Amino acid sequence: MILKHCFINFLITFLWIYGGGSRPVQESLRPRRVEFQSFNLQNVLHWHPGSDFTPNNTVYFVQYKIYGQKEWTNKEGCWGICELFCDLTNETSDVQEPYYGRVKAASAGTHSNWSMTKRFLPWWETKIGPPSIHVKQSTRSIQLILHAPNSPYKSKRGKSISIQNYYELVYRVFTINHSLDMKQKVYEGTNDKVEMDMIPGSSNCVAAEIYLPELAQSSMSTEICTFMAPRNDTEDSPLRNANSM
Repeated sequence: MILKHCFINFLITFLWIYGGGSRPVQESLRPRRVEFQSFNLQNVLHWHPGSDFTPNNTVYFVQYKIYGQKEWTNKEGCWGICELFCDLTNETSDVQEPYYGRVKAASAGTHSNWSMTKRFLPWWETKIGPPSIHVKQSTRSIQLILHAPNSPYKSKRGKSISIQNYYELVYRVFTINHSLDMKQKVYEGTNDKVEMDMIPGSSNCVAAEIYLPELAQSSMSTEICTFMAPRNDTEDSPLRNANSM
């Protein structure tokens, strides 16, 4: 009975895909949900197979163009690939320009029609990551040094270009009390160095995020916890200094 049931399912699937000529085959191969996903201006085209019955040996072909152009350009590194994604970061490096991408599939000599993205503007649609935090600790305070993430692009000298070169960044810093589940903002501004007073002998957790006023968008936050060592007051005691003279 089980074998008979499996054979019937196979027969239905076979007739559904191949019974109507080349058109059903093309439609079943045609990629779905073709879209750009962008993080820190790393722009990657993603898509899904045309159906649950798409053969495992299906390959994909990718093209792109700037909005307004008539001709599409082949992405050579994504021509006849098995993967369901294609990195178009270098091809979309003018982040203020709108782009389109499209994908088609092929299997057993049959090609699907193209599936195209909606218009994609990297500068507007990318998601910005949180800043990294470096801590410098003094006797009664800590200094947070915040670093914006880098873009995938390089300068002529080969140095990574910061996201700060593309956006107006505002840093937000919060203190966090996990026991009370409280988060309090202690700084908001454009300075990437923030001084905070701390109580010696205490453990402190702070979080930092980036806010983009132009896009009304916030990044996720980075959290770091530090321990302020107890201060040995006798080290600075005038009496001790006098006795040691």
